Amino acid sequence: MALRAVAAPRCVRRFFSTSTLPAFNPPLPTKEAPLQKPNPEPNTNLCISGLNKRTTTSEKLREKASEFGEVVHAKVVTDRVSGYSRGFGFVEYATLEDAAKGIEGMDGKFLDGWVIFAEYARPRAPRMQPSGNMSSPYGNRSPSYHHQ
Repeated sequence: MALRAVAAPRCVRRFFSTSTLPAFNPPLPTKEAPLQKPNPEPNTNLCISGLNKRTTTSEKLREKASEFGEVVHAKVVTDRVSGYSRGFGFVEYATLEDAAKGIEGMDGKFLDGWVIFAEYARPRAPRMQPSGNMSSPYGNRSPSYHHQ
């Protein structure tokens, strides 16, 4: 009776593979190059994360943030479809001192039964402009192409 070789599934072949390529090892943090993101510079805009997705509203966030200084603007980011919170929001204070007090007062505290985290907001990354034929799915709609 002859032994017949059976093809093993790919995942099993990889498991028993004796590849000569080294395994991927992520770089370890060093004193010169830590893996953490750099802290953003202090500004009056704070990012608040860890918000309750069902019950936290912009009004509740404004009410909580106003305990620590004059709030210019407070907004909870919501999902377009469901209308519920996405779990984070932004608070803008009038001064840097109020923003620092807001971080100190809200970071690691409870809001609507959830622990929230406050940090200085990072500036928004610039948006890429669509190029070429990716600008509109309906073609070029500029007024210079009207039929006469």
